[in-house]
Amino acid sequence: MKISVVSKKLWCVHKQLLLLLTPLVFLPLLFTLPEKEGRCLYVVVLMATFWCTEALPLAVTAMLPVCLFPTLGILPAKKVCPQYFIETNFLFLSGLVMASSIEEWGLHRRIALKVLTIVGVKPAWLILGMMLTSSFLSMWLSNTATTAMMLPIANAILESLFGDLETLKRKCKSPEDQDSQSSVKLHSLPSEPSEKQILSMDGSSEAVEHPDLRTAEEIRSESQYQLKVWKGFLICIPYAASIGGTATLTGTAPNLILIGQLKSYFPDCDLINFGSWFAFALPLMLLFLFLGWLWISFLYGGLNTRLCFTKHDHRAQAEARAKALIKEDYRKLGPINFAEGAISFFFVLFAVLLFTRDPKFVTGWSVFFKKGYVSDAVTGVIIVSILFFFPSQKPSLRWWFDPQALNTPYVPLLSWKKAQDSVPWNIILLLGGGFAMAKACEESGLASWIGGHLQPLAEVPPAAAVMLITAFLACFTEFASNTATIIIFLPVIAELAIHVSVNPLYFMIPATVGCSYAFMLPVSTPPNSIAFASGHLMVKDMVKTGIVMNILGVLSVSLAMNTWGVTMFNLNSYPEWAHPINKTAVITNVQLSYVQSLNATL
Repeated sequence: MKISVVSKKLWCVHKQLLLLLTPLVFLPLLFTLPEKEGRCLYVVVLMATFWCTEALPLAVTAMLPVCLFPTLGILPAKKVCPQYFIETNFLFLSGLVMASSIEEWGLHRRIALKVLTIVGVKPAWLILGMMLTSSFLSMWLSNTATTAMMLPIANAILESLFGDLETLKRKCKSPEDQDSQSSVKLHSLPSEPSEKQILSMDGSSEAVEHPDLRTAEEIRSESQYQLKVWKGFLICIPYAASIGGTATLTGTAPNLILIGQLKSYFPDCDLINFGSWFAFALPLMLLFLFLGWLWISFLYGGLNTRLCFTKHDHRAQAEARAKALIKEDYRKLGPINFAEGAISFFFVLFAVLLFTRDPKFVTGWSVFFKKGYVSDAVTGVIIVSILFFFPSQKPSLRWWFDPQALNTPYVPLLSWKKAQDSVPWNIILLLGGGFAMAKACEESGLASWIGGHLQPLAEVPPAAAVMLITAFLACFTEFASNTATIIIFLPVIAELAIHVSVNPLYFMIPATVGCSYAFMLPVSTPPNSIAFASGHLMVKDMVKTGIVMNILGVLSVSLAMNTWGVTMFNLNSYPEWAHPINKTAVITNVQLSYVQSLNATL
């Protein structure tokens, strides 16, 4: 057979081959390293390989610790299984349930359209509006859901601004290209027609065609500019969703993994909670969002004199149509109903209670309860539990005394079926697998063993190490799931900080945030994939935009850690809560010396 045929057949079964060969390839780890550390490293490398290659579904790989850690003698099952639903998972679950209630009543759409009516319709301002809305929604909804919701809205607005995309692409070509490629049918966004029907049902009848007096070259130049702006719209939404998810603990999985692993490694560390993280990460998100907006607007033609001066031309007419479209669509939503008002109230209450429980810089409301008993997870579950019985219609006493009133069934703000369908249980298993892996690395001594071999990195200045860690993980997560990436590297980074006597948070926070900065490839994150699947972006567009976004992200994180981060988390000193691992070793050595001296005396 030809080599090409063999290679195709091998590719068809490459996942099965990986499942068979990976355990054999790494088998020497069991015999060349210390017994317990070697076995734990074998499982970690095995899981990392399966996660990065997706030879098994991510959630299935996450369940491997349940069978491998007990059978290899690394950790008993009674210690492994509880890691799959610890307190952090309940915080994540409550955030997802709140997000599903927002989606159920369309509150997210009202927020998006309101922001767009405020920022205006000039391309740069619209890009800013899209980024602000996407980032805000992704703080509470999943990044994927935010992107999936915002892209059709963006495309409907772009249709109003620039017309049909197929026609626009045809105008961008020279007359010779149009003749040679007239038979080629261009793609349109799969979700576009239905959204256009929703958004522009009434607006289309008001559009008036005016004769175009421009030359062919002017039309082609203008169409190329419009196509660039269109790409800028498509690319800014997934990027803003990824950035926005870093601002809250529940916004993205790596943030929750940081909390879980901090509680595992450093039980006495109580510096990171919803309020303190929000106070640190929100300014970082806004800074990076602003820099990202400047770069995307510059790259895709949004930054020009039209931001400051009004011109009466074809662009002005298109902008007026887009403005009318947004206002009309917002008008169609009607006044806010009782269910939307109730969800808004509980959403704000959810955020305020999480933020004020124990924000560190002021006294929180948790002081009214026994210390250490009330956590963010408790707060989240209390609020979302109310959603399952609070009415979606305004209660009325008149209904009880009116025999003519309709006896319609009682409908709460959220049903369990809707919540169950909205929760990505695979992510919860993935979080649990990460916590189980971290627990095994700690108990087996693997984390300490790896940290000892990273001692040469002590020569690198901590500020430079922060930039290197963030840049490395931002690049690594381009090819692997951000959740899998942080699970693999966070224990190593914690041990590195201990061995070089640096506050662990100084390394762990940038690593966590850096895992969400995956901008260069379509496969890096689900939001990137959704935008790329529209068919209007090329890989080179994402690489060209994303490489600068990654650099801006690394610089922003470095600035945040070395300015307000130092003050908030006292990063200049090595904390007491980071000593337990070292203290255990010291106590063991003291006890051993005492026993030896006692034996010598006897």
